[in-house]
Amino acid sequence: MITLWQAHFSFTMIIFLLLPSFGLNKAARIVLLIALLAASFIPLNGLSLAAYLRSHIDDLAITTLVFMVWGCLRKLGFLQPAQQSATTVLIIFAAMALVLYPATLGLTYLDPYRLGFSPRPMLIVVALLTIGLFYQRSYLAVVMLASATLAFIVGIKPSHNYWDYLVDPLLGLYCCVALLALAVRWTYGWLSTLSAQ
Repeated sequence: MITLWQAHFSFTMIIFLLLPSFGLNKAARIVLLIALLAASFIPLNGLSLAAYLRSHIDDLAITTLVFMVWGCLRKLGFLQPAQQSATTVLIIFAAMALVLYPATLGLTYLDPYRLGFSPRPMLIVVALLTIGLFYQRSYLAVVMLASATLAFIVGIKPSHNYWDYLVDPLLGLYCCVALLALAVRWTYGWLSTLSAQ
């Protein structure tokens, strides 16, 4: 049951975040979000649109859901942009994706995914990382990591692997692409400054 609701919320937030704002005010954007949630129940070939999307992207990690909730709240105007916190999130989860996915594709001899089944060392590392991020005031990353750990302990998802709560291909790909875009923008700005001198 939880996975079905997760699919509907995932569908709603992904579409909402991909759509432009259309110059709508806050109330109209809230109505749009509710309309997208209702649209997620529309059947297509015997499956709801949300279930159809889920069949392509699978269940998202808890961290991805928290990140999308943060993005939706920003887009609705309830939260102010926090560039430093967002950049920290991009670095952390891009690093996790680069550790996990090359190995799962057989590109290395290491198998970090196996560690997620008995994740006591991982839990300690993530706890220390979360404490460090809290003292650095990277609250978005703290909430993402803490939510994933709590969800794993409770067992919200069908998976018994801690990695499935921490990162998924969608989040990993987004973070890597966003970091690359930031690096290109920074390099372009730096070169522009040099040429202007």
